[in-house]
Amino acid sequence: MRAEDILPDHMNQIERDGIVIRKGNVGAFLINAKRWCDPTTPPDERTTLERDILEALPVLRALGLFEVLTVRDPALQQLIESY
Repeated sequence: MRAEDILPDHMNQIERDGIVIRKGNVGAFLINAKRWCDPTTPPDERTTLERDILEALPVLRALGLFEVLTVRDPALQQLIESY
């Protein structure tokens, strides 16, 4: 399956089980998670990143991301499991 099979070029979002899935959800999560795990990230930015990560979790779970991928960072894994 290719990306355009899930979300064609002319569409920016779909709905699955009542959850709106937008193009870029997974990419944004990966960037935010990497930055959140970086010990040099300032605390105020880390707080914003954490909020964005938590807001993305329903979409990522609807996509089944954590059914096939494991988060290796223990603190990030704990954050995800706690929500």
